Amino acid sequence: MRILVSLAAFALAAFLPACGFQLRGTAALPFDTLYMPPITTAGIALDLKRSIQSGTRTTVVDDVKKAEAVLEFSQEAREKHILSLAATGRVREFQLRYRVAFRVHDGKGGEFLPLSTVELTREVTFNDTEVLAKETEEQLLYRDMQFDMVQQIMRRIAASQRPKPAAQ
Repeated sequence: MRILVSLAAFALAAFLPACGFQLRGTAALPFDTLYMPPITTAGIALDLKRSIQSGTRTTVVDDVKKAEAVLEFSQEAREKHILSLAATGRVREFQLRYRVAFRVHDGKGGEFLPLSTVELTREVTFNDTEVLAKETEEQLLYRDMQFDMVQQIMRRIAASQRPKPAAQ
């Protein structure tokens, strides 16, 4: 039996690379230094800064003059919309929306990534008898959406191109 389990584990390990699986590793951003203007809220900017510092070779700098690129957020919005009502007129479902608009530029008129908006949605059921549990669920869903948003923004920035120098 032990030999059979060992053989199955070896076969799985041998065929895993053949399916295209590979670890995420570090993202390759098209610049070495990045400036992020100070944000009054700690929202997505802090998570994105941490992700860039830990998952890339890019350094986040505190001086815009030392940066090859500047990341600017123009919008970060969380919204809650009613999806459906019960026969009694009470809310049954909500849709949570999380929208972030940002751009990455070189500070000299070149655009790594023009103004882009990413929007995520999640649906959540609601029950009047479980108000506290539903509020906690909503907070967890927003936190999960923020994590997904950071990953999407990182992929968009990694896919961006260095701006071409202006023709003289």
